[in-house]
Amino acid sequence: MNNKKPKERETLSGIPVKIVYEPSDLTGFNPSQDLGQPGNFPFTRGIHSDMYRGKLWTMRQYAGFGTAEETNQRFLYLLSQGQTGLSVAFDLPTQLGLDSDDPRAQGEVGKVGVAIDSLEDMERLFQNIPLDKVSVSMTINAPAAIILAMYLALAKRRGIPWSRLAGTIQNDILKEYIARGTYIFPPRPSLRLIVDTIAFCQQNVPRWNTMSISGYHIREAGATAVQELAYTLANAITYLQGAVQAGLDPEKFVPRLSFFLASHNNFFEEIAKFRAARRLWAKITRHKFGLQNEKAWKFRFHTQTSGSTLTAQQPENNVVRVTLQALAAVLGGTQSLHTNSRDEALALPAADSARIALRTQQIIAYETGVPDTVDPLGGSYFLEKLTNQIEEKIEEELAKIEQMGGMIKAIEIGYVQKKIQESAYSYQKKIETKEQYIVGLNVFQNEQEKINFDLYHPQDKLEKEQIKKLTKFRSRRQPHSLQAALEAIKEAAQGSANLIPCFIHAVEEGATLGEISQALKQIFGVYQEEGF
Repeated sequence: MNNKKPKERETLSGIPVKIVYEPSDLTGFNPSQDLGQPGNFPFTRGIHSDMYRGKLWTMRQYAGFGTAEETNQRFLYLLSQGQTGLSVAFDLPTQLGLDSDDPRAQGEVGKVGVAIDSLEDMERLFQNIPLDKVSVSMTINAPAAIILAMYLALAKRRGIPWSRLAGTIQNDILKEYIARGTYIFPPRPSLRLIVDTIAFCQQNVPRWNTMSISGYHIREAGATAVQELAYTLANAITYLQGAVQAGLDPEKFVPRLSFFLASHNNFFEEIAKFRAARRLWAKITRHKFGLQNEKAWKFRFHTQTSGSTLTAQQPENNVVRVTLQALAAVLGGTQSLHTNSRDEALALPAADSARIALRTQQIIAYETGVPDTVDPLGGSYFLEKLTNQIEEKIEEELAKIEQMGGMIKAIEIGYVQKKIQESAYSYQKKIETKEQYIVGLNVFQNEQEKINFDLYHPQDKLEKEQIKKLTKFRSRRQPHSLQAALEAIKEAAQGSANLIPCFIHAVEEGATLGEISQALKQIFGVYQEEGF
């Protein structure tokens, strides 16, 4: 008889996992109150009564590289393969509000996304794509309002009413200060840009999701599942409070907020995290803010499988990782999904790899039977207990942040950054000591590996070609009207007028992303992170 004590197990967030779960683990659990029915408060089981039986999640593959023309060809290819929504990745200079010919952009143009300098680039990016029929998500933050202005100006040029546009602008700056670093302006003027975007779209672009509050980048920086959701919700609370203080009606704008989460490796923890997110957001909006609009209680979210879990070693294994992460997102009730490609630890996705990633979603949707019933794991002793535990730990972290004075204060004193760094270090240490196995990386390695598929390599001439197009574009502009438009931006930035109309007018007059950003820098200043 083996009397050896079993090894203690825990989730990646450090939540202990028992060998077996029984009804006693759910003592005090009230199914009608804590679980409810799908489509009803607190939405633990899903925000729609029929979920995927009514409509499948949007298959929104993230894409963007090189020039606008190259990315347009990838978009058209993905749409021809059955993708149902577009998601734009921008290069680093664009994310930082820099034009492609800025000296600070050298060597980065088109490398991790598409380079967008002007309205002309935006037009090339969406050539032959019906903006009124395709939902478009744009992952951009510090210059989000300017990029949105270009998109709206493009729709106007094509004669498409803004009321028919559907999509999402990420527009989440707080997570940049704590996780990614692609910020431009200090936090408070950055919040003003966000509020201006929300207010403008509420009046003029009613189907547009004005923010995608992102836990994904927080998770990719090393946060646990609990930290990812706690800091995402803390950011959301801050945005909601800021918009209310600016005079906006939360009953109207909160239903257009959406979220963006990661799906990591710990299968059941991720499913429980998504379910806890819905329940917490419903409680926060209904009880903390007293909102009456049921649409405001619904936690609508996009999911991306976790890029940080992918390995350059044995990249075929990434297909398996992504499949399980995608399945967790679907079982967790996501509204849209991006599946990473097998080669993303090595390069930007090649077309074949992107197709396999899309097919992964399609197989889950059409071959597994998973979408046939709502919340199929609901009622599991283990999953319900884990959902409760995650919710409790998130509430504890939210209380700490509130006691500090809110999320901006927690960022300013470095609390959030420090907690993420500690989690990232702990996880990496577990990998290096083999306390955490990563197949192909620290166990089951191959001595000699050969990649059996093609990788994407950006062309060396790409940057020169983009700068050449930008120079030609600038030569056709009317200097006086351009300068007047930039001066109008600075004047509006000094006051309280909504900046979005100024941005739209400026891009129509030929202003570039970098020129508008520079005009704002002269008024708002530039954020410099302090050491903690």
